[in-house]
Amino acid sequence: MPAVPLVPGDRSLPPPYDHPHASAEARAVAERGTLLRAQVGSGVHGTSVAGQDDRDEMGICLEPPEYVTGTARVPAGLSTAETVPFEQYHRHTAWDRPGGLANRSGAGDVDVVVYSARKWARLALNGNPTVLLLLFVPDEEVVVRDAAGAELVAHADRFVSRVAADRFLGYLRGQRAAMTGQAGAHPDRPELVAQHGFDVKYAMHALRLGVQGVELLSTGRITLPVPEPDRAYLRRVRRGEVPLAEVVAAVDDAEARLVALRDSPAVPARPDRAWVDGWLHRSYLTYWATLGR
Repeated sequence: MPAVPLVPGDRSLPPPYDHPHASAEARAVAERGTLLRAQVGSGVHGTSVAGQDDRDEMGICLEPPEYVTGTARVPAGLSTAETVPFEQYHRHTAWDRPGGLANRSGAGDVDVVVYSARKWARLALNGNPTVLLLLFVPDEEVVVRDAAGAELVAHADRFVSRVAADRFLGYLRGQRAAMTGQAGAHPDRPELVAQHGFDVKYAMHALRLGVQGVELLSTGRITLPVPEPDRAYLRRVRRGEVPLAEVVAAVDDAEARLVALRDSPAVPARPDRAWVDGWLHRSYLTYWATLGR
């Protein structure tokens, strides 16, 4: 297994905001304990359209012991006495414009979420495609990666299972329904529907999930950016250059391949929870030993 290099990058995060997961205390926990953070949006997939996309980043952090073995909580924003358990620091720079939390991110914005290691692990063990992506980001798109993060990345295959197959299928089906407004889904981007007759961004993501899910279940890896010729085709879908009927057929084909892999005895029934528990235990104890130095 090739060594995963460390990336001693900048842990700083966008400033606090009056949001339940964006307090100053939550930011401090996330910054100090970050073990892995990287770009995870369209830019790393290779499917972005120049001048249209924001930058999505995701990270994982370790919390001090009082948040894990004790009852410590963080404020639920900047202007409230309410508190919440620390699970993540979540910040969109789009909130800084007039309109605040109602703003949708656009070109030049940064959306970043840093999960507690325990929450990230729960999501990853459940096969969440979005959080699993963090394990496969190329080195040049990694912001921070310490020894615990490198160990996690080196063992990405521990999360491959039929559970992940079901989650990829669920996400694919949800994106496909949203791209055409099926099952009462309300379009998030009515301007794309008006221009192309369907939401081409949802369409691209539905097909991307199929492509990446098939690769993960077949090889234990996800190649980023998406390899050619799939990447060029996804970009054509994103630009609205592929008719809806052709897109639907391509998504249906990817879905059928995912179903076949999910039902294959070659794919583990469950992820390796024992290894993940061991990694969490080692990582927290090692981190806690550094606090107060």
